[in-house]
Amino acid sequence: MKVVILAGGLGTRLSEETSARPKPIVEIGGRPMLWHIMNIYGAHGFNEFVVALGYKGCVIKEYFLNYYHHQSDLTVDLGTGRVEAEGNGRKDWRVNLVDTGADSMTGGRLRKLRERLKGSTFMLTYGDGVADIDIKRLLEFHGSHGRTATVTVVRPSARFGEVRLNGDCHEIMDFKEKPQTGAGWVNGGFFVFEPAIFDYIDGDDTVLEAGPLETLAAKRELMAFRHEGFWQCMDTMRDKQLLERLWESGNARWKVWS
Repeated sequence: MKVVILAGGLGTRLSEETSARPKPIVEIGGRPMLWHIMNIYGAHGFNEFVVALGYKGCVIKEYFLNYYHHQSDLTVDLGTGRVEAEGNGRKDWRVNLVDTGADSMTGGRLRKLRERLKGSTFMLTYGDGVADIDIKRLLEFHGSHGRTATVTVVRPSARFGEVRLNGDCHEIMDFKEKPQTGAGWVNGGFFVFEPAIFDYIDGDDTVLEAGPLETLAAKRELMAFRHEGFWQCMDTMRDKQLLERLWESGNARWKVWS
């Protein structure tokens, strides 16, 4: 089963990092966010990826073109130009890098991949979010309900500590440092789609999360896989710094691979 990763957005809220490179190439622990996401799927046995490129897509192409050499020790014969590589840089991944337009919206990018997905069930996620999600359980849930789409829903951590007061007085009854939010579930990515999703996408300017998913929800064709574990997106520098701290401290809960 193929995994689609949307990697073409501008990443404007992370402009400190994205002025020269696309957001999925911004590094956490010295590795691009895209690498972290692909390892999550790879750990569950899914190794064929279709990466939808847009903004500065050439940077992502160059990363994968040079991936093996960058992960290996090299011996370069300057007389012949021959390069010998040694190391553990190999990954059992097949990565399709597809230009889907600089200005395409999320649905438009997906629409341009239709022929590559060959009428099969596929997974899709964004190029800026990680989780300790059990991909096989997600697929089992999707297969059990027979609907067109499944979206993983999450309750992200609050940005600030939560304080509960005793009525109108100043006495603190409870204090939690940045707890998981208790109110509502949000779109966490990590979708599963049937080929019928393409019937709901009109063109390049279609926003997947608007028309198509809203229509599917109205038709009761969209189901929610509840993920209670770790999830974190990388929208801002604060998010990036949080992910860096977790990785450096050895507490990167999304690292489900060995």
